[in-house]
Amino acid sequence: MANFTFICGSDDFLVNKKGKTLFDQKSEALQDDLSKEVISGAAQNTSEVEKIINQFQSAVQTLSLFAEKKVVWLKGITFLSDSVTGRSAGTKEKVESLQAILESVDPSSVEVILTASPIDRRTKSFKWLQKNSDYTFIENTGDQSELNALAREICKEHKIRISDSTLETLKAKVGNHTRLVLEELKKLATYLGPEGGEITEELVYELVPDFGDNDFFEAVEAFYSLDLNWTLTALKKHFFSQKESRPLLASLQNRNRLMLQLRVLLDARAIQLGFRGIDKSSFEMAAGTYQDHFGGLDAKSTFNIFTQNLWYLGKLGKAAESLSLRKLISFQMAFVQAFETVLKRPTEQEAVLREMAIQCLG
Repeated sequence: MANFTFICGSDDFLVNKKGKTLFDQKSEALQDDLSKEVISGAAQNTSEVEKIINQFQSAVQTLSLFAEKKVVWLKGITFLSDSVTGRSAGTKEKVESLQAILESVDPSSVEVILTASPIDRRTKSFKWLQKNSDYTFIENTGDQSELNALAREICKEHKIRISDSTLETLKAKVGNHTRLVLEELKKLATYLGPEGGEITEELVYELVPDFGDNDFFEAVEAFYSLDLNWTLTALKKHFFSQKESRPLLASLQNRNRLMLQLRVLLDARAIQLGFRGIDKSSFEMAAGTYQDHFGGLDAKSTFNIFTQNLWYLGKLGKAAESLSLRKLISFQMAFVQAFETVLKRPTEQEAVLREMAIQCLG
């Protein structure tokens, strides 16, 4: 029997949800509230890491006054991630002391739950925690059913409506991050007011910022909608807060790279695209046939279409149907030309991208 339970993953909302369910189960029969202890594991620096571990040590070593079994949940640990705090020598030293505490825990008197997100799975500390615990990693399988259900609950609670396609747009803007999706829905509900109403795609584009890998989402969406006016408006918004065009060009190239692969697979009839998106069985068959041509690249990358979310590819596939392979190649050449022009005219980057958009979509 392991001394403790360790739950981790990339989505902090789902990790903490799993941790809370387990904590509630283990503490259900306990009468004394002092037998149930929750400690926040969020730390901004090494000093805070030390305070958290000292608090945790005190919690696991202080037994209940009523001789009950105790449950301690170290919740939302952030110092095991690939961050400045997580990489610091001071933090690593404190994590070693945490391991020593966990080794000394008597699970017959104290049950310990650790939840952490994000997590750096390359470190020695992670491997130790994985090996010595009742371990669960919450994988991002691409199944959005639970997130969709949670989103619909928020909509019902706040008397708001959102179509399936608009919800998918919102999810794409925030990288399918559960907590961000739910918080942005609450923000949009507040904007609509107590009477509720409908959240439209226009409202999502206007009020929801881009997060993480989805930076510059609106400008890219606008370009591939082939709507020149929307694209020029999105570029104006981009350059209102950004000075650099090269990250945006990289995003456009990433999207185009996937659409080129999609267009080839569709033309070869290797995958099937229907009303609900790409047929899963045909996609899996195509992956089995062509995966070896990607040189073993299996991490998520726009260089390998088979590492991408199937719903997202279905959305791109519908756009790719209206674009010929020749047109997509011309887009890619235009992006390269724009990049070269930016190097020559670094003070006119907005003008360069506007010229590119007019050339491609005008």
